Amino acid sequence: MFKKFAWLEWKSFLRSASFGKSLGLKILMVFLALYFSAMFLFFGVALFPLLKELFPGKDPLVIVNNFALVYFTFELIFRFVLQSLPVMDIKPLMVLPFKKTKVVNFVLVKSLFSFYNFLPLLLIIPFGLFCILKEGYSTSGMIGWMVAMYATTLCMNFFNFIIKKRFTENLKALIPIVAVGVIIALLDYLDLFDLTGYFGQLLNYLVLNPYLAVVPLVLLFILYFWNHQNLKGKFYLDADLKGKSKAANTREFGWTKRFGSIAPFLQQDLKLIWRNKRPKTTIYLSFIFLAYGLIFYPNDTYQDMPAFFVFVGIFITGIFMINFGQFIPSWDASYYSMIMAQNIPMRQYLASKMGLITVSVVILAILSTPYVYFGWNILLLNLACALYNMGVNIPLLLYSGSFNKKRIDLDKSPFMNYQGTGASQWLVGLPLVLIPIFFFWILNKFISYEVAVGFLAGLGVIGLILRPALLTYLAQRYRRRKYVMLQGFKQKGD
Repeated sequence: MFKKFAWLEWKSFLRSASFGKSLGLKILMVFLALYFSAMFLFFGVALFPLLKELFPGKDPLVIVNNFALVYFTFELIFRFVLQSLPVMDIKPLMVLPFKKTKVVNFVLVKSLFSFYNFLPLLLIIPFGLFCILKEGYSTSGMIGWMVAMYATTLCMNFFNFIIKKRFTENLKALIPIVAVGVIIALLDYLDLFDLTGYFGQLLNYLVLNPYLAVVPLVLLFILYFWNHQNLKGKFYLDADLKGKSKAANTREFGWTKRFGSIAPFLQQDLKLIWRNKRPKTTIYLSFIFLAYGLIFYPNDTYQDMPAFFVFVGIFITGIFMINFGQFIPSWDASYYSMIMAQNIPMRQYLASKMGLITVSVVILAILSTPYVYFGWNILLLNLACALYNMGVNIPLLLYSGSFNKKRIDLDKSPFMNYQGTGASQWLVGLPLVLIPIFFFWILNKFISYEVAVGFLAGLGVIGLILRPALLTYLAQRYRRRKYVMLQGFKQKGD
């Protein structure tokens, strides 16, 4: 039966309407998979000798065990953000004589062959072999350790599915759990409650008593059974026929009327963001990535590379610009033909998009001002990057948007969702950050830091002054691409 289901999945993939589309994206994903596999394997081989060199006199296995809980925590976070739920088109199977249990088992077992479950093996197995050959640990003890570590990784796989089923539709309900996790992590960091140490001691004890590897295997079976019951309980044609009734969202954003002719379009964009999952997530991501600078500004490694701070400044002040702007006008794909059929000036339509993104850059620039703590030079560079985003990068994004012809499902999660992504989205990212970094690096190297910052700000100001002319050009460009876009937006394949 499993063989038949696998054959059906393969046929579905080959005969899909979207197969052959975005072939370049598929090839890129294959190269990325090979790259990450090579990196994980390299790190798995290098981890033991690296720990020996960094911590002479200490047992590498004990060090790894002490950090294992931190690793599993971050793995669960990354899975929640990146890993999709296992899916199968089960509706045609519901009217055929297939047992529910077999279909559900196939879906869950298929998830075990995920790329996310393959990568940890490239870390666990090489390190385990080094411990046997170099440190003299017993073969049975390390096999038990490897089995326990990999079983815990698979537990993260099924635990992630449970979390996503319960919290993806209502991320606010996840806040108390995240808060508890942060408090526990803080207590551990302050050595008030050494949870990571206790977990490490359990793994050390497991190496001496390898039969305890059965514990994570039992936990894995429990999580598998939990997911099995959840999926089996929804194996009905009318399972999601009747949705939960909820109050209609009647927010009208009446205050936008003060913006004159662009007010209707601005109001439409705000409603689109407020009422749909994927664009609304761009708002949450913008606030989350405001903390991006904390990774680099305090780090001594980057203090001698000020050009790298240009990337950080562009990213912090322009994260909404990038996430939202690169998919203009694909956000409006479902009703773009209606917009084009009306007597609506394209210039006003684009001006509203440009105005909305500009306001986002201003807000993020203001919210990034606390980075002055790391120096006035950081604050001035961030403000210069904000001006550059407003004057140069926003028109550049709108120009790249004229190549968009793939529709977007607004209600889908953005995580690992490449719907609407084409070559223009991948290519436009390069000039957005590489051009300002190059200009800054040249001027900072041969003249001074202040001149380099002033040059970026000056380019942004020039772009703002030329904005009316740029809007006219962009409107003409969109009108020339009108029918290509309309034809593309009619295609409902990814």
